[in-house]
Amino acid sequence: MGLFDFAADIGKSVFGIGDANAGEKIKQEIEENNPGVSGLEVSMEGDVCSISGTCDSVVAREKVILMAGNMKGVGSVNVDGLKGGDITATAQATEAPQADAAAETEFYTIQSGDTLWAIAAKFLGNGSKYTEIFEANREVIQDPDKIFPGQKIRIPR
Repeated sequence: MGLFDFAADIGKSVFGIGDANAGEKIKQEIEENNPGVSGLEVSMEGDVCSISGTCDSVVAREKVILMAGNMKGVGSVNVDGLKGGDITATAQATEAPQADAAAETEFYTIQSGDTLWAIAAKFLGNGSKYTEIFEANREVIQDPDKIFPGQKIRIPR
């Protein structure tokens, strides 16, 4: 399971179409938020972002995947070169929410009309727990009031 799919036409814009330095720009964005990956290398071919490095934890691995995938122009993230933080049992980030009790993380694709409050009410049983979702996704959500359809996030369990 080395390939995670994302919507290439949405997300944070850090590089332009055909930008020869796209991989370096994605790497800089990821390193600015330092999710716990050392020896990070990023390259882009078409809309496929390939990531290599060593993750400190499962959470670090999930965050680096979501950070790269939620950038405009990235349609898939290949993590075959990413070591540590093994998430082979973790559900792949897809259009429908999926859970994996062992990983204690669920991935969710934000839909039109969603709010973090509503997502927290649905998955955590209480809308006021939206701050837990925000904190778990601080690297991909800079403002809890600014989420967008198609964005993929982690739902902590």
